[in-house]
Amino acid sequence: MNVEQPVSLKAPLYRGIVPSTGSEAHLGVWSTRAEQVWRRLRELFALTKPRVVSLIVFTAVCGMLLATPGMVALQPLLCGAVGIALVAGSAAAMNCLLERRIDARMARTRTRPLVTGRLDAPEAAAFALVLGAAGLALLYTLVNPLTMWLTLATFVGYAFVYTLFLKPRTPQNIVLGGAAGAMPPVLGWTAVTGEVSTDALLLFLITFVWTPPHFWALALYRRKEYAKAEVPMLPVTHGVHHTTARVLLYTLGLFAISLLPFCTGMSGLVYLASALVLGAVFVTYAVVLYRGYSDRLARATFRYSIAYLALLFAALLVDHYL
Repeated sequence: MNVEQPVSLKAPLYRGIVPSTGSEAHLGVWSTRAEQVWRRLRELFALTKPRVVSLIVFTAVCGMLLATPGMVALQPLLCGAVGIALVAGSAAAMNCLLERRIDARMARTRTRPLVTGRLDAPEAAAFALVLGAAGLALLYTLVNPLTMWLTLATFVGYAFVYTLFLKPRTPQNIVLGGAAGAMPPVLGWTAVTGEVSTDALLLFLITFVWTPPHFWALALYRRKEYAKAEVPMLPVTHGVHHTTARVLLYTLGLFAISLLPFCTGMSGLVYLASALVLGAVFVTYAVVLYRGYSDRLARATFRYSIAYLALLFAALLVDHYL
């Protein structure tokens, strides 16, 4: 008679139900903790508005490269870019912290970490302060004091003056607060030269005039959300027709101002041709938006405005090195 032999618990069939050893449990705990830390870091990173910061850093680096006829020294280039990025990320995090109640009312922002509770306010505040302090210290010690002070003024202008006083009180918030958003090319310029020149102010002026049509295009197709959040954006307070007229007016002004680098000798024919083409397309968007508004056109205008600024500064760089 065949007697069935007992099967050992060490056999492969039962390996999945054998209780974990102490080392396996320890590794599981560490894996869970690492996952939690990584998730928390991703939430903190989201506070910095990385897509916005990337455009800020790009225009700042353009300012650095345009400031000298040859190659830029590695230290001001790297340390300046990192320092500006850290302070810009800090300002964005502070903006998220101060606007979390407004963000909760808008579809575009209601999934942000502070709104959903994935991060709490003290944690966000500490993160913003550490990030900003690190960036300012880097700029002061390894770049130059002027760049640090201008970057600090930009931080205060955006995180506090614009966020707390301009945005909730006046429909001209974007125009008045645009100075802070237009500073990155100047910061890049001073990081390399240690001074503010006429050409740096010209880059500031281009970005400053670009800001209203860029942001008003966004505000147009998000006007119901801004109205719900009780934010007095121009489309909410003055209507669609008035806002599209302003978009067209500022775009025409931007087209003219974008030609000044060629007129002053800062750039040559490559930039001039690029500015004419890019500007003509932007003006076309603004005219079409004014003559027959739709949310789809406003969204397309907003998206093009981002590409416009990036390509315009890229054209400056190409012309500069050619």
